[in-house]
Amino acid sequence: MDPRFLVIGEALIDIVETADGARAEHPGGSPANVALGLGRLGHRVELACALGADARAERIAAHLAASGVGLGASLGAIARTSTAHARLNAAGAADYAFDLEWRLDATAAPAADHIHTGSLAAQLAPGADAVLALLRARRDAASISFDPNIRPDLLADRAAARARCEEIVALADVVKASDEDLAHLYPGVPVDRALADWAGRGPVLAIATLGARGALACLPGGEPTALPARPVAVADTVGAGDSFMAGLLSGLADAGLLGVGGGGLRRPAGASAAGAFTAALERATACAALTVARAGADLPTRSQLPG
Repeated sequence: MDPRFLVIGEALIDIVETADGARAEHPGGSPANVALGLGRLGHRVELACALGADARAERIAAHLAASGVGLGASLGAIARTSTAHARLNAAGAADYAFDLEWRLDATAAPAADHIHTGSLAAQLAPGADAVLALLRARRDAASISFDPNIRPDLLADRAAARARCEEIVALADVVKASDEDLAHLYPGVPVDRALADWAGRGPVLAIATLGARGALACLPGGEPTALPARPVAVADTVGAGDSFMAGLLSGLADAGLLGVGGGGLRRPAGASAAGAFTAALERATACAALTVARAGADLPTRSQLPG
């Protein structure tokens, strides 16, 4: 099956300032990056986001369209296109400051076999409630993935952010969080315990990314499995987690595990497909490694993947 992907969440302009003061603007946003990655890997994907009617929106639309990502009715949904100011330190890691607005017209979201969401779209009012309602309404028709991609500066109420994440985790088939996400949501709780708790809430596959230390995956019926990172010279880490997510979903799609029919994740055959999960995770780590090796959220195409 060639699943139809619907990615829900913010698309914005990243204003990137390097440690030496150089400054540039690039299209970004975690969900938009996931959609971009899926498009570059050859999948059918639509992004439901919120853009202004301005030059920055036109730049985002052109950037996504070049990789085969459709935008539906997202243009003109808000007054001006959102921005994220990313300041990179000497190691290439980014701190963000946001100027954004998030709204979602759920009635305009197209049909899909798999829905992915996360980041600010899952937390920021007023659009976050519409996202949750859409996931509940579509769960019988589509498989679901979630990446919280927590931005602590925008989520002052930790308890509310944790509760919303747990609501979505319970609806999702695949969840991916960074160790930093889990540390913010569950202070003092080891990553493996927090991840196991999420895995017990319903997802078939739960993953924590650990930066240069690789990742930790909870597969059906097994103990958490450590996944080593691929050795790479890091340009910066912008888009690395989004590239991992796109690669993971691409691998699951190629294995026929997305959607709700046939041998999907919710079927016994899908839950026992350890080899397919392993291959999908290998694609995820390969995509992330290729992305951190070059500047900005420059996610790989299928032809650039190893082997």
